[in-house]
Amino acid sequence: MTSPSAPPWVERVLVRDGVRLSCRDWGGSGPDTLLLHGLAGHAGEWDAVARPLRDAGHRVVALDQRGHGLSERRPGDVSRAAYVADVVAVIEELGLVRPLLAGQSLGGHTALLTAAAHPGLLRALVLVEAGAGRAEPGTGELIGDWLRAWPVPFPSREAAVAYLGNGKRSVGEGWADGLEERDGRLWPRCDPDLMVRSLDENVRRAFWDEWAAVRCPALVVLGEGGEGGIIGGDEYAEMVRLQPGLHGVSLPGAGHDVHLERAGVLARVILDFPSSPDPCPGVHSSS
Repeated sequence: MTSPSAPPWVERVLVRDGVRLSCRDWGGSGPDTLLLHGLAGHAGEWDAVARPLRDAGHRVVALDQRGHGLSERRPGDVSRAAYVADVVAVIEELGLVRPLLAGQSLGGHTALLTAAAHPGLLRALVLVEAGAGRAEPGTGELIGDWLRAWPVPFPSREAAVAYLGNGKRSVGEGWADGLEERDGRLWPRCDPDLMVRSLDENVRRAFWDEWAAVRCPALVVLGEGGEGGIIGGDEYAEMVRLQPGLHGVSLPGAGHDVHLERAGVLARVILDFPSSPDPCPGVHSSS
């Protein structure tokens, strides 16, 4: 008999080249959907999106990417290629058939590169607050400084939610869910220096050639009006120029953590894609 406290997902673990990868498998009968969190995040950030997708009939899996969550904490290789190879291994090992691959922030970038490197592998691509442009110089250092400034250990979950949410409780809850409890206090599950190294390639160059190589239907989901997150108008315009069939949606009231702030709406957007009728060269809003 299932315990009432049992999570609605099952942990699946695989090992690729000695690196442990942990997934939340929500079950479902298909179509298959694989979800990727962003830098310093964890698979549980997708829970509020995964549940309605599963309830609508999707087979849903969320991956703790290398260096994050319950996966290998300090892998030696944090190249973009290593992240992509992990995604392909999960798809193959768990028997996912042409999944829709959705990722937020750096997870979206990993999804983009997976679609480019493996045409025919995916049914569709959803980039949540993610693009193909080069990161601003100094981005890695800024993120590293931010992570190192966390007042850890957090003395309580409420303290973590308040600090990490910065006034947005749903964001704070999502980040706090990824913390590890030790001796009654809460600690991050990721290493700041490793997170900075994970961004090295994004700071060195843009990925326009890879974006142009994507062949599956693609959707970009942005914070409100494209202004709430990290993808600017020029970057989005170039993405449309290279992929005229690109669909674009902005979610009012959301910033970079769209999947935490507007989870229900994002799930509905994913469920409607790629069956929505026409690509949109401009970003349109969805409430």
